[in-house]
Amino acid sequence: MTSPDAAPLEAADPLALESQICFALSVASRSVVAAYRPVLEPLGLTHPQYLVMLALWQGPTLTLRALAETLRLDPGTLSPLVKRLESQGLVTRRRGSADERTLAIALTPAGAALRGEAESIPSRMMRRLGVERDELVLLHRTMSKLIVAAES
Repeated sequence: MTSPDAAPLEAADPLALESQICFALSVASRSVVAAYRPVLEPLGLTHPQYLVMLALWQGPTLTLRALAETLRLDPGTLSPLVKRLESQGLVTRRRGSADERTLAIALTPAGAALRGEAESIPSRMMRRLGVERDELVLLHRTMSKLIVAAES
């Protein structure tokens, strides 16, 4: 792959692999998730489990459907992640009393306490990836714009 400083979108061939945003996003996604692995291992979390915990740390109880919508995952994909977090003692799953089809996911005290250990992860990852906060803010804004465009 070419240097990140190269101007890949100016390639003479419009189908050059290096000029494709889908390729750059795919490689970046895999690489960033891999960079999280050693940071999350001491917490006993995989990257997908970390995303679930991030969502629950914002609001300690969510239905499986709301959690799936927040994470933009299929409930069938999310369910095994939540079961694993439950087996680790970080969340509970309870059926709704009014509607058995509703599954409420809540943090346990251990899951809530894990937040304190996780608070250093964003700054650790910035250092690990060699990026500054303002660069991440710009990247996040651009990625959010791409997500909205792709989902519409």
